Amino acid sequence: MAKTKEKNTEVEEEHLDPVFNPATGAVELVEKAADQDTQDEWLDESYEGQLAVDVYQAGEEIVIKSTIAGVRAQDIDVDVNNDMVTIKGIRHEETEQDSEYFYRECYWGGFSRSIILPVDVRQDNVKATLKSGVLTVRLMVSKPQQVNVEEIEDEDK
Repeated sequence: MAKTKEKNTEVEEEHLDPVFNPATGAVELVEKAADQDTQDEWLDESYEGQLAVDVYQAGEEIVIKSTIAGVRAQDIDVDVNNDMVTIKGIRHEETEQDSEYFYRECYWGGFSRSIILPVDVRQDNVKATLKSGVLTVRLMVSKPQQVNVEEIEDEDK
């Protein structure tokens, strides 16, 4: 018998899975899901996993970098809408038949991240590259446009 981390209840060890907790850096025992469908629910492609990014300005460019190991370029979509960039993709799992996992920490499935930029960018000049598992998106900063009002209408007349 062992005690689970989440619940202070005793459970037979055959009903426990070792799971890595990145917050503590330790492997903890958690109760197995009741059935395989529930256990693999987080692997569903519709699940939106998080994506870590670095965003910085280099001259007249905004650069977004993200490590996206195991994802093919055709499985990534980058959308730019005014000052917001959205990166979506999917990491496909290649499963081996008759595998019994000891640890299952890798995330497989859909992921998405929206980033609100501190400046407006040109939507007609966006470049994205994927090299050695690192996605780099480069966007040109939009120059502020000055608008002059030709004539002011006097509504008091």
